[in-house]
Amino acid sequence: MFAAWGRFVYRYRWATLVGSGVLLAFSIAGLAMGGTLQSGGPLTSNLESAQASRLLNSDLSSGGGPTTPMSTFDFIYKSNTLMVGDPAYKDAVTASLQPIHLDPRINSLISPYVVPPSSAQSLTSKDGHEALVLVQVLGTGQQALNTYTDLRSKVHSSTLTITGTGFVPVNHAFNTTLETDLQRAELVTLPVTLVLLVLIFAGLVAAGLPMGVGVLTILGGIGGTFFLNRFTDVSQYALNIVTLIGLGVSIDYSLFIVNRFRDELAKGSSREEAIATTIATAGRAITFSGLTVAVGLSTMLFYQGTFMASMGAAGAIVVAVALVYGLTFLPALLAIIGPGVNRLRLPIFRYRSTGGFWHGLATWVMKRPVVVLVPTVLLLVIAAIPFLSLRLANGNVDMLPSHIEARQGYDRLVADFPGRDQTTFNVVVNYPDGAPLTAARIADQYALDRRIAAIPGVLHTSSIYDLDPNLTLADYQAMYAGDTSQLPPPARQMVAGMVGKHVVLIQAQSSYDPSSDGARNILKAIRDGQGVGGGGQVLVGGETAVDVDVIKFIYDRTPLAVGTVVLVTYLLLFLLTSIGASFGALVFIFQQGHFSNLLGFTPQSLDPSIPVILFSIVFGLSMDYEVLLVSRMHEEYIRLGDNTAAVASGLERTGRLITGAAAIMFAVFMAFGLAEVVIIKAIGIGLAIAVAIDATIVRSLVVPAVMRLLGDVNWWAPKPLRWFYERIGIGDLGVEPEIALDAPADARVVQAEPVLVKS
Repeated sequence: MFAAWGRFVYRYRWATLVGSGVLLAFSIAGLAMGGTLQSGGPLTSNLESAQASRLLNSDLSSGGGPTTPMSTFDFIYKSNTLMVGDPAYKDAVTASLQPIHLDPRINSLISPYVVPPSSAQSLTSKDGHEALVLVQVLGTGQQALNTYTDLRSKVHSSTLTITGTGFVPVNHAFNTTLETDLQRAELVTLPVTLVLLVLIFAGLVAAGLPMGVGVLTILGGIGGTFFLNRFTDVSQYALNIVTLIGLGVSIDYSLFIVNRFRDELAKGSSREEAIATTIATAGRAITFSGLTVAVGLSTMLFYQGTFMASMGAAGAIVVAVALVYGLTFLPALLAIIGPGVNRLRLPIFRYRSTGGFWHGLATWVMKRPVVVLVPTVLLLVIAAIPFLSLRLANGNVDMLPSHIEARQGYDRLVADFPGRDQTTFNVVVNYPDGAPLTAARIADQYALDRRIAAIPGVLHTSSIYDLDPNLTLADYQAMYAGDTSQLPPPARQMVAGMVGKHVVLIQAQSSYDPSSDGARNILKAIRDGQGVGGGGQVLVGGETAVDVDVIKFIYDRTPLAVGTVVLVTYLLLFLLTSIGASFGALVFIFQQGHFSNLLGFTPQSLDPSIPVILFSIVFGLSMDYEVLLVSRMHEEYIRLGDNTAAVASGLERTGRLITGAAAIMFAVFMAFGLAEVVIIKAIGIGLAIAVAIDATIVRSLVVPAVMRLLGDVNWWAPKPLRWFYERIGIGDLGVEPEIALDAPADARVVQAEPVLVKS
């Protein structure tokens, strides 16, 4: 089947190139359409914290209560000499806000000088030199960003320093930093990759072909991602994944196609025969390799409702584009170029596909497989040990580099202003069937408020039942069960902000960090305690709740996701060890903080999406190299008829090539390790480590040693599977065996060994 496809491409090579041009045109059209990508992704709708947030935004926003942070930002003023209470400080703040205070796009603007003294304290830093101004604007998303950018450009002061932070600038900082990270990775990757290709092929023409396919693949992947954005939400992280995977995979696949074509020409084959054999061997290998990568990426599709699903879909798209170009455009171009693929050779480099180091390593591993296997597996297990101390927590502003204004403002906000370092639990009491303020329901809410306030670690609660410690339940029932419009102004304002048509909000404050065990224990105590009667339900939101819910969401779906991948691709032990070792390295570096100064990040718990993303990609890429390696070993087994000789010869013939491909992949991933957003930096470094481990220790030592010990069992398959394999025409590699498969075992070894030595 694959050989027939190769002959078809050769005979219709110009038409094939035209078809590739059509794909390129669609890619450019997709790029021209563009899209609106999200910096993160929506929470899945069935999470409790998401439901609580939705109720707050829908039921309370009209009453002036808690609203979505997507339209808010802050200005932090600072003076090294003046105090916030000084008239000169007040005049400077007022003057700086003068150009915007009447702007119709502003919904509210709160400074220490327009609120009661009790509230002004929370807007003044602990040392009295900083003032906080809270701004809420109309609209969200790009509209809010445009408003912030315009307003920020108008706010200046000659005596005070001003720092902008809050949701809108932080979100914008993530978007712009991701774009910068992507551009930096591309600028670093392309020249390094070209140099590596020149070293591998010892020629400029052969090296340029994979680079061209890589560029076309990236265009197609990004265009396909923007097209996907027409139908569903897509995370901006997806563009990084498209470049990350697409460039590495497409260059690797092209490398194998070009290398095999050159080998076939060197044997004296005609162009048509060389293309047919190349597609029947390398083309078949990259096809199944691409399928394994796609299967690995499909793991992320099990996490619908998070940004990972769009990353998985975008990754699958770019792998498909790489395969299409690798099986159409590239062989058609090779058919036209022919021997010209060897032009512009560099005489200082000598191209060789066999012999040398890999011949010696293959022979050495075949002679002592147990000695090789035991220490290498032990080493991988030891490298994975740090993964046992893994701690997951949703990434926050700490993922941004510290030199960005929004990050600097956030750090100062948390460190300098009273109460800003506290964790808030939004406890939403919802009554879908009616009003929340009846005598019986007030009693339930009052009891819930008091129970939450008594939980260890809770500093205090804020609700309509915390107006005055001297008021009793009966007093609150008398106040709220009737006409609340007649309440005193403080109570009326509290009700307007914390009571909706169907909900009542109770907020609890704690000094624990949102992702700490203390905060998680408080959340558990709130959720595990007695709820409310009268048809009400208690939902808990806030940063800790989101943290715990997302982690649980990922944990709950991981067994199904991993199990599906296992059933489809026969997960092997060496895959688990390479993945485990890379996970251990991530914990060692990013969680425990080793090399944080060198790499430029703040040590922190790993975002729960990182292990899922790494497993999805590493699984596919690990299978990628093993498919290419084992495919060549199988080809040699058909040719030689001896397992030991086939394994050694397959390793020898692919060693230099796969190592070069892995070096390119390593360079691509490490370029993303230069990113400033920690999640991209962690993914890039984690993938680079995994590829390095897989392409050296696992592929060079573990796999050949295991296959040497298994012997001919490596090539066993059930009769129905073998029948299907031959029936669809993918079993014939176009090579004749030199030794009959039914020959005596001794005869096979004796006759096959000289073939290995000669190669």
